[in-house]
Amino acid sequence: MTYSVAVSGASGYAGGEILRLLANHPDIEIRTVTAHSNAGQKLSEHQPHLRSLAHLTLQDTTPEILAGHDIVFLALPHGQSGQYTDALGDVPLVIDAGADHRLTSQTAWDAFYGGAFHEPWTYGVPELLVGDASRSSVKQREHLRGATRIAAPGCNASTVSLSLAPGIAAGVIDPSDVVTVLAVGPSGAGKSAKTHLLASEILGSANPYAVGGTHRHIPEIRQALAAASGPSTAAGTVDPEGIRISFTPVIVPMARGILATSTAPIVPGATDTQIRDAWQAAYGDETFVQLLPEGSVPRTADVLGANTALLGLAIDRAANRVVVVTAVDNLVKGTAGAAIQSMNIALGLAETTALSINGVAP
Repeated sequence: MTYSVAVSGASGYAGGEILRLLANHPDIEIRTVTAHSNAGQKLSEHQPHLRSLAHLTLQDTTPEILAGHDIVFLALPHGQSGQYTDALGDVPLVIDAGADHRLTSQTAWDAFYGGAFHEPWTYGVPELLVGDASRSSVKQREHLRGATRIAAPGCNASTVSLSLAPGIAAGVIDPSDVVTVLAVGPSGAGKSAKTHLLASEILGSANPYAVGGTHRHIPEIRQALAAASGPSTAAGTVDPEGIRISFTPVIVPMARGILATSTAPIVPGATDTQIRDAWQAAYGDETFVQLLPEGSVPRTADVLGANTALLGLAIDRAANRVVVVTAVDNLVKGTAGAAIQSMNIALGLAETTALSINGVAP
């Protein structure tokens, strides 16, 4: 079966990456691409690298144009997807690459985003551990099978969550004192012109932003790590506020990529073997999330263009903390690749279809 697809926000970075990956998908026909201010222009004017799709013209982003497809991808700025999703009830599968359907808590949404709150959709991080009170865990992919509405993750959020979830699920690290610092490429901020993202502002410089607990991905990380810790209340959920995280992103002069260094205290009594075994058990059989050999740490260059998260794990006994260094391509595993991987699972296709574990070098 061939599925017809519409991609909104097709002139932006996330939309362009979704299109790049889908162009090689044997079960997909890219039928429609849409935009706002760029509607009416050829896709090739904004995505000149997508040569196989150069015949497409950007149409207006309206519910009427998006409807009538088997799958719709919404690659729109935060706060804009929700206005379309209610009108797409007849579309069999809708995948939102924005934040509008990620959070389960309206309080968290109001605090970090504001505006209309929309119902949470199935979270699109297949490898994420979801624990239970007995400390056994399943993966989020089980919830993605047959899903009809999927919220693709925030790139920083999924990187940190994948970094730490195994240790929390296994009970070997303390989630009440998480510290993470991320070096991120400016493509994660979208394609709109912003002065602080001009080459003259970022070349030769490292620029922290959203310092002091203000970044919008913080509640998403808390939500994911709380799920990994397993339910402990009568309601069957863990309060994400119990996940305390100091989160500092830093823009660095690379077009794409995230290098997240995340640390958390070791729980008393946890041995080095138990700690490493927790991550090995979580990701040893995974294709796209890989734990590197002891003593190795990844580089962002190793995952450029790949749907791969590479993790390096260190145990700092002097500080009594676990250190996890994770590299992803923010536009692939962080966004578009996660969305397409989740789509494959939802449709019952091979999870790896159109996705590569191999990066591009140099």
